Amino acid sequence: MGFLNLEGKNVLVMGVANRKSVAWFIAKTLKEEGATVIYSVRSQARKESTAKLLKDKPVYVCDVENKEEITQLAEDVGRDFGTLHGIVHSIAFANYSEGFKPFHETNRDDFLQATAISAFSVIEVSNAFKPYLDNNASVVAISISSLTITAENYGYMSPVKAALDSSIRFLAKSFSKDTQVRFNTVNPGTLKTSASAGIPGYAESYLYSEKLTFRKQALNTQEVANAAVFLLSERSSGMNGTGLTLDAGMGINYFDAEVIKLAMRPEDKGSKA
Repeated sequence: MGFLNLEGKNVLVMGVANRKSVAWFIAKTLKEEGATVIYSVRSQARKESTAKLLKDKPVYVCDVENKEEITQLAEDVGRDFGTLHGIVHSIAFANYSEGFKPFHETNRDDFLQATAISAFSVIEVSNAFKPYLDNNASVVAISISSLTITAENYGYMSPVKAALDSSIRFLAKSFSKDTQVRFNTVNPGTLKTSASAGIPGYAESYLYSEKLTFRKQALNTQEVANAAVFLLSERSSGMNGTGLTLDAGMGINYFDAEVIKLAMRPEDKGSKA
């Protein structure tokens, strides 16, 4: 029996898109710990695109924008696997098709769609799976390292992620009335994923945030997976309704001497007319 005691536990992982996905790294790590991993992807097209990656694995289709599909997912997984010991919610969506916009010009439909998929879905998923969750199950959602930053290129997704974190806290309280099910978030700093590549100007933000870490090295996806798997295990039994921040010190290193020097570097006098 390993330290995390995940052998034979059934865990649903929602959100695998490709080999760079946070969800995929979590699933791999769970498998290494002996857990039975069940996969949920957003569409039949996604199921086909991940067929090679998820070959011979139990894969279900669920578009979380559709409440009926969430209900059906819970019924199908419950029927096929019985008790669930964990759920990983690694789902987020934002429509940046119109490019950068000032926050006050955010499109209502875009904001509500992003909220439904990225935040409210964790409530509906948890509710649908409640009859199938082990009394000591753990639900883990993937968020972001800081909910107070006002990154222009992240736009309306920052308040949407804040809604996700708040929802996790309220779920922890709500489920505590009659279960021991725990709800937590993993809150990583910038990562190299396919999803992040779709954020305008993300590469520059990634390089800047890397400079702010103590180790001058950005977070890697495996580190996020390690934290998520810990939260899914009974070894994190004292953690409920909280967020585990992983940013290698970025959030408390605003006045790093190297970054200040780079920001205040005087212009080359030779370039002046």
